[in-house]
Amino acid sequence: MKIAVACSLALSLIAGAALAQSPDDAYRLGSDSEPHDGVPRGEVVGPLTLASEVYPGTTRHYWVYVPAQYDPDEPACLMVFQDGHAFLGPEGNYRIPTVFDNLIYRREMPVTLGVFINPGHTADQPEATDADWGDRTTNRRVEYNALDDTYSRLIVEELLPALKRDYAISDDPECRAISGASSGAICAFTVAWHRPDQFRKVISTIGSYVNIMGGHVYPDLVREAEPRPIRIFLQDGMNDNRGVRRGGRYDPQWDWFAQNLKMAEALEEKGYDVSYVWGIGTHSNKHGGAIMPEMLRWLWRDHPREDDPAVRGPLVPKEAEESASAGTDTDERP
Repeated sequence: MKIAVACSLALSLIAGAALAQSPDDAYRLGSDSEPHDGVPRGEVVGPLTLASEVYPGTTRHYWVYVPAQYDPDEPACLMVFQDGHAFLGPEGNYRIPTVFDNLIYRREMPVTLGVFINPGHTADQPEATDADWGDRTTNRRVEYNALDDTYSRLIVEELLPALKRDYAISDDPECRAISGASSGAICAFTVAWHRPDQFRKVISTIGSYVNIMGGHVYPDLVREAEPRPIRIFLQDGMNDNRGVRRGGRYDPQWDWFAQNLKMAEALEEKGYDVSYVWGIGTHSNKHGGAIMPEMLRWLWRDHPREDDPAVRGPLVPKEAEESASAGTDTDERP
């Protein structure tokens, strides 16, 4: 979905948001983010605790979503979400377990374990929550915004072995995705950037490619380096933080929307498999949550779809098949 389509989408939403209290009110969750009768529901295990030697003295909670279709004899795909608490909740902006239930059932994405991991904290710091993501109270700023490979080592050397002790996970990097919002988004990209041998799919919402810890240089790094085999979907809003600093001074290195535009341009120039949508939202998760099902479809679009209703459920819900046989068109999703 390239820039002309993205701009058209943003402009079309302006009229719908005219009477709203904020630009973010233009976005609503769709059917794919709601539970449906007849769709098998996966299990969420946790919270579990991961201690770290990469970040000494820290621990962090994580949860594992296990789809109903998971078979321990068949290695599953894997998708890791930073700021896990924000993507997990059934009443939140993303509701990933419910979205996974629906898309896996429809075979619009493969059987995928979802892992929701929080930033680390020391013994005297609180666990991150929806009310406080932990920028000032946990190790989040350092873990997520640094451009080195330290956090990718936590994921690859500490999280993955812990997961593999309990679950069958594919070793194919094409079967592994990673995602996050804001600082969690730049973090997800950094993991794939350093370890494309482990993760090759990224979803980035309201990504902080700004100068929190030098992240504004990423567009230049992308242009200067040999392309990595990474597929990435970027989302941001034109009313995201726009780089106005203290005293009203504009600093382009702190303009979230401009930096996301630069990332998309650099990735396209280097021939990456990239898609992006620019909306009218602020630094909010409402837009990203509303389009998450479509981003996931795009991310996993070329994954094989086994034609086995006993394992995955029918390609078309029974009621839709009956409507089609009666000559009625339907495009409803469960």
